[in-house]
Formats: sequence, structure tokens, C-alpha cells
Amino acid sequence: MQLTLENLGKQVGPTPYLYPMNLSLVPRAVTVLLGATQAGKTTLMRLMAGLDKPSEGTVRVDGVDVTGVPVRQRNVAMVYQQFINYPSMTVFDNIASPLKLRGEDGIDARVRSLAERLHIAPFLQRLPSELSGGQQQRVALARALAKNAPLMLLDEPLVNLDYKLREGLREELTHLFAAGDSTVVYATTEPTEALLLGGYTAVLDAGELLQYGPTAEVFHRPKSIRVARAFSDPPMNLVPARADDRGVTLPSGAVAPVPGLAASDVTVGLRASALRVVERPGDLALRGKVELAEISGSDTFVHVETAEGELVAQLTGVHRFELGEGITLYVNPSQVYVFDPAGALLRAPAARSA
Repeated sequence: MQLTLENLGKQVGPTPYLYPMNLSLVPRAVTVLLGATQAGKTTLMRLMAGLDKPSEGTVRVDGVDVTGVPVRQRNVAMVYQQFINYPSMTVFDNIASPLKLRGEDGIDARVRSLAERLHIAPFLQRLPSELSGGQQQRVALARALAKNAPLMLLDEPLVNLDYKLREGLREELTHLFAAGDSTVVYATTEPTEALLLGGYTAVLDAGELLQYGPTAEVFHRPKSIRVARAFSDPPMNLVPARADDRGVTLPSGAVAPVPGLAASDVTVGLRASALRVVERPGDLALRGKVELAEISGSDTFVHVETAEGELVAQLTGVHRFELGEGITLYVNPSQVYVFDPAGALLRAPAARSA
């Protein structure tokens, strides 16, 4: 199914919820809507589904204008953060309901397969009220997957689940999406989730569509500082700098030999994962003091006050630092992003650079 948005916008009173945008989704692929809370993700999905009408613009499905067609007349599967199940039906019947409506064969096997993959097989004969919130969310997700609609809209469907379960289900969903024929739209606030799901990513910020393309391309080549901020966790370190024929000079005096830039003030972007505490040949050295060290999972996030400002480094493994101790961060010049004074990308690292 080809879903196309033409100059689509939504305004409520004087407040713009979505600025006019053009977007043509790649059919039978996963498109991630990535953005912070109130970026416009849910509003956009409601317009795609036909739950709301746009203030301007057109929604087309396979070239046909469906802008005024209500959701009940469209073949759409939806899962939102506020999960909805049929309270009087068992989990099995909830998942099976779209299959029964179509009179399909093999319902039992399909339901049990989805239940196994979403870790709710032991609960098939229970009512939704007998389940936890996370389990009920997975029932709603299984029902949407069973429907196998041409358009599947998932608005942060894993947000109510614990960390370990989210990690496992992301991988399962990737396989389930690949095995189906649906055009999938998946909203999330988490850059890591977008990278794990792959496919394509549309970056939204404050109601604007900033960039759309293959997920890896958008991540490695964000077209602006706004995109880079949205597609970085933790946020990209941004440092004022000066470009000239030597390269890019940072406030500490360190020079990254970036060729081909006109003399101007620029902003240098350094991903937290590109900063290290072990020096390699050709590295830039950024000296400072430890302001904070946080251990999260298998990574350590170190906040360091430097001449470039506060930098955050994401170090693999568990590291111990004393507050106020001296530390040197290292980064290879090949990992430097450069943005012009207006915030547009001038230079990005090669996607596979070390």
C-alpha cells in the first residue's frame, strides 16, 4: 500500500499541531516516526488513520484521495499507548477477532504463534482484566499483527513494558514486520529503537517534518542540528568552532583537519559514543574534569567540563571516576560533524569510520 501525504497540516484554533508537510511512505516497509513528546507523532498518525481531519492538505492511498474517509471505512490496524482490548473476550478471542471477521482458516495456529512470540501464550484463556498493563498491551499488539492490515500504525507500543521485555520484543517485531505485507508506521521517542527497527525514519520536531529517508542514512547524515539532536541519545555534543584552510579549530585550540570548508564560524558535533578515554593515533585530545559519571546498563556516561563546554562521553563497560578528577577525552577527526551558522550539515563522518 502506498500512503502519500500532500501538504498535510493540522491546526487547532491558533495553534499549529503539524506544519504542512509532504511525505510518501515506502510501501511494505517500516517507517519510524522519531521525535520527542509533542513533536506531532500521534497527531500525524491520527490523520493517517482517518481518526482526525487535516486543516489542509490531502491523504492518498494508492493514489486515491481518502482525506475525508473515516477510519471505520479504512483497513487500518492501530495500537496506541492507551491499549484497547475487548473486556468480555478471552485473550485468545481478542487476538482471533480480526481473523474470525474475515472467516480465515488456521486461526488457532496463527493466534498461538503470535502469542508465543509476544510472550502471552500462558494467558490465552484469561480475560484482559486479569492481566498486567504490559500484558494487555501485548494482547492489543498481537491483535493488530493478526489483522495484517495494509496499514499498521503503532504509537509507542512498547512504552509500558519493562526494559528487558522491550529489548526482546523489538527483535521479534522486526521479524514479524518483515514477514508481513503491511506498510508499518511506528512512533517512538527513542533513537535506539529507530536504529534497531531499521527501515526508514521520519524525524519530527515541534510539528515539523525535518528529514525522511533510510534510517541509517538519516542517522549518519542528519541534514541539520535539529535532526542530529533528535537522533542522538544522549544528545550530540555541540561545540562552537572556527573553520579555515587548516580545518576546524575548537575553543581549546585543537584543530580537526577537515578539508574544503570556507572560513566561517561553525558548530562541531561530537556523538557521545565517538568520545573515548583511550588514545589512538591521530586523535584530538580534549582535557577537562569529571562533573558526573552515570552507569546505565552496560555503559558509563561521563560528563566532563572542558574548554569546549560540558561534553558527555558514552563509554562501553562500567568505569569508576572521582568527581573533579582530571580526564582527557579523545576523538578521531574523522568522527567530527560540522554544521554551518544556520545549522545545516556541512560535513558528516563516513558511515563506517572508526
